[in-house]
Amino acid sequence: MWISRLSLRDFRSYPVLDLEFEPGVTTFVADNGTGKTNVVEAVGYLAHLRSHRVAFDAPLVRETTGTATVSALVNRGKRHAAVEVTIQSKGANRARVNRSPVRIREILGLVSAVVFAPEDLSLVRGEPAERRAWIDTLVVARNPRFASVIQDFDRALKQRNALLKRLREERDPGLEATLDIWNMAYADAASELVFGRQRVLADIVDPLKENFAYIAADARLERQGVSATYDSRIDYSQATSAAECRELLLAALERRRATEIDRGLTLHGPGRDDIALMIGSHPAKGYASHGETWSLALAMQLAGWDLLSADAGSSAEQPILVLDDVFAELDSGRRSRLASRITDAEQVLVTAAVDADLPAGLGGTRIDQARLLAAGAA
Repeated sequence: MWISRLSLRDFRSYPVLDLEFEPGVTTFVADNGTGKTNVVEAVGYLAHLRSHRVAFDAPLVRETTGTATVSALVNRGKRHAAVEVTIQSKGANRARVNRSPVRIREILGLVSAVVFAPEDLSLVRGEPAERRAWIDTLVVARNPRFASVIQDFDRALKQRNALLKRLREERDPGLEATLDIWNMAYADAASELVFGRQRVLADIVDPLKENFAYIAADARLERQGVSATYDSRIDYSQATSAAECRELLLAALERRRATEIDRGLTLHGPGRDDIALMIGSHPAKGYASHGETWSLALAMQLAGWDLLSADAGSSAEQPILVLDDVFAELDSGRRSRLASRITDAEQVLVTAAVDADLPAGLGGTRIDQARLLAAGAA
């Protein structure tokens, strides 16, 4: 898969931007603040309907305007599609495919991309929510219907928490009966999400180990091993289906019913789970060096790209790989190994502030600061 044309209107710093690409590596070399990251952020937004930099859409819309547009011509072998998203600073976003309006979530899967950026250090150092977001992105990329599952889960969790808070204030039998109903709705969506996460994790463990060992090949032998396991208050290890996960979750909700009412909060479910990362025999969080943290975060994203590429079965369906200001933080050995690793992708988009940040011999097309500014001239 590759994008041959990208157009931005009132997106971030750009009143207008039109760029054309070829397959292979495209490198944006420009000063910080020029807007090169905005370009790759737009590609990631088409793939995931969210930014890798901010939690809300409003910052994506250029100041003094209320609407931004991101559109791309996407190529999958001999198939082509024009995909467009209109982002509202307030209100619901809209989407079009080949100029025809579609529901916004219907474009998920039409653009597939894996983005690695400095913010991804939080996958290792950050809170569990960062790792949950990482694996949920892969779950949805692998099967877009999970976007609706996550939406159902979020809705059920919100309603259930509101009900638990009311019950904390007033133990009304009618409200407790309503809790049983929301337990079912919550468990239905939550169990599907948990099982989807576990399937992704089971399939990504080997690529994660291989990528980390390759990127960190110059590390001590005992520091080249990495593992990732699903960490939950509920033992799902023997569950072989979403239905079995559901029964385990419902049993846990029943056991902690009184405690949850006293706390006014849901204490079990995928919103409380984590991905436990280990380097050697130690937890990565708190023990990993700066170089190891970068290597592990990069290995996680590359493993995701490997997983989605294996699912695709051909380069025509392979995700676009985005590396946003990544090489600057790696030593020369890791830079060279990463450069060799990314040549398998049909399209790679790389940003860097200066040439010195790039590994020697990284080929492909170069878009420098003057060209980027010219393409974005109103």
